[in-house]
Amino acid sequence: MNAQNQDSKEKDLKSTFSSDLINIETSIGQVFRYTTTLQNNTSEDQVYQLTTKVPEGWRGIFKTKGKQVTSIKVDHGKREIINLELFPSYEAKPDKYKVSVIAKSLKESLTLNLEAVVSGSYELKISTPSGRLSEKITEGDQEEILLTIKNTGSLNLNDIELNSKTPPKWSAVFKPSKIDRLSPGETKNITAILTVPDKTIAGDYMSTFTAKNANSKDEATFRISVVTSLASGVLGALIILTAIIVVYILIRKFGRR
Repeated sequence: MNAQNQDSKEKDLKSTFSSDLINIETSIGQVFRYTTTLQNNTSEDQVYQLTTKVPEGWRGIFKTKGKQVTSIKVDHGKREIINLELFPSYEAKPDKYKVSVIAKSLKESLTLNLEAVVSGSYELKISTPSGRLSEKITEGDQEEILLTIKNTGSLNLNDIELNSKTPPKWSAVFKPSKIDRLSPGETKNITAILTVPDKTIAGDYMSTFTAKNANSKDEATFRISVVTSLASGVLGALIILTAIIVVYILIRKFGRR
């Protein structure tokens, strides 16, 4: 009877290592974050070494009270909250992965088994059919630029919005202005109608077109070369010619005096 009571007492003194979530699912490239609790039920203070057994290429770090740690002291009868961050391998494929977390002191070794589920990736790409990111436009005119929006990830992309950043007084309108759904590998064409105001000085300008939704974002920066219209060129030439004639007349008139 005494032996049984002793065994029961020792069992009650065994510490515990637990997590609020055992299984976490997220997309490729995202960090898995677990909140664990280490309870020291022994009669002495313990220093626990913290390690992880993760798939090849993965990395795990522990944090407590905002600082990264590799070990932690837990007073007897007390508990500590430990945050675990798991960084998957860049080559991780959609799958369920097993992770073991170990807290080991001089007196005991506690193992916490977790699961990390990689569900896929959200990624999109905005470009043009040819890949060329430059256009030529006459000042005061409009130019239609054909854009391609492609889902390069492994998960569906919903509610993709199109936006632009252009020079002052320029404008860009997208047709259509939104993509409701884009399946993995699917590409859709969007027309950007770019308007350059009158009297824009000839030269190169930058305009950025952005495609984004709640999960992914990409942008393409175009070099827009603005040229003057024929009428503006003729008018400019007439002004210059007139100025030259006026200067010539003044020189002839006042040069004799």
